[in-house]
Amino acid sequence: MENIDSNISSEEELVGIDEVQKFLNRSRASVYRYTNTDLRNINPNFNPRKLNPEFRTDQKDPLKFHPNEVARFARDILRIKEVTVEVFNTPSSAAQNIMVQILDELKSIRSLLEKE
Repeated sequence: MENIDSNISSEEELVGIDEVQKFLNRSRASVYRYTNTDLRNINPNFNPRKLNPEFRTDQKDPLKFHPNEVARFARDILRIKEVTVEVFNTPSSAAQNIMVQILDELKSIRSLLEKE
């Protein structure tokens, strides 16, 4: 069987269908077949034989998976022997960059106020 050699860097990070496809080394279509979805129920009950996505609030929300769920599915269902999933931080977005600049500005204002 295949091995997936990576590390879980953050349990809070969720991964999309593209990342799951890479982790499992399967086609996008097969990942969708593995996934526990139902047209009538946006959040079906946990199915141990399927890949269970995280809770969604809208049918149009993209499927997101917890790295531990992807690892469980790969190990228990696909029988991949060594399974860990690595989640990389996404590059900073424009909004994140602006927030960092605002934070830096607030820190400099605070330090100026503390000097007075």
